[in-house]
Amino acid sequence: MNGVRDAGVVVTGAGGGIGAALARRFAAEGARVVVNDLDADKAAAVAAETGATAVPGDASEVVPAARAALGGTIDIYCANAGVAPSGGPEAPEDAWASAWDVNVMAHVRAARALLPEWLERGNGRFVATVSAAGLLTMLGSAPYSVSKHAALAFAEWLSATYRHRGIAVHAVCPLGVRTDMLRAAGAVGEELLAPTAVEPEQVADALFDGMAADRFLILPHPEAAAFYAGRATDPDRWLDGMSRLQRTLEAGS
Repeated sequence: MNGVRDAGVVVTGAGGGIGAALARRFAAEGARVVVNDLDADKAAAVAAETGATAVPGDASEVVPAARAALGGTIDIYCANAGVAPSGGPEAPEDAWASAWDVNVMAHVRAARALLPEWLERGNGRFVATVSAAGLLTMLGSAPYSVSKHAALAFAEWLSATYRHRGIAVHAVCPLGVRTDMLRAAGAVGEELLAPTAVEPEQVADALFDGMAADRFLILPHPEAAAFYAGRATDPDRWLDGMSRLQRTLEAGS
């Protein structure tokens, strides 16, 4: 990996949690960072703390303003903003639409805006915060699980299509991370994710290790690789295990 010093970096959803940790780490490494978040006050606070520039607003529309704030060039884009509505098929249409828009289409729109310049110059780095839900599933939230599977598929497609043209893509797939999103997951998060949850800074460390090794899949929880392999090689056994977890959750509620 080329050093990130002086690189123009955009981090969406950076008002807290993983996004704020990424912004802090990139800034500490000497990058020029744009902090994006729907919450303008949170974006401004992280930007002030790190010497970054706050560009609040919808992650789907941030590229032009972020590019201008960075003097015309974005080198690394971290598509980190995400939502996790609860429920299954019965979840409201707007919850499904929001999950698809934020967790998938914001990545697509960013890539659409970034790729022409990156392909012309022959380099660029796209970081997608996917979550292990994209490798496995997340009980209690079908919109989150389905959209995160799609986010992983899009990141894989980008890498397969453009890596030979200098575009690096990374999919960051942690299990539990101690953030507001985990706390909002309630009993499901407490039962399934909290016991092994890591700090957001550990996710940032894993990303930097993965960038240095030029790895597509970034696993802050290494055990996720075994879960992913088990799901692929024996899906019925894996689904039986997930069903047992579901029954445990239902019994606890």
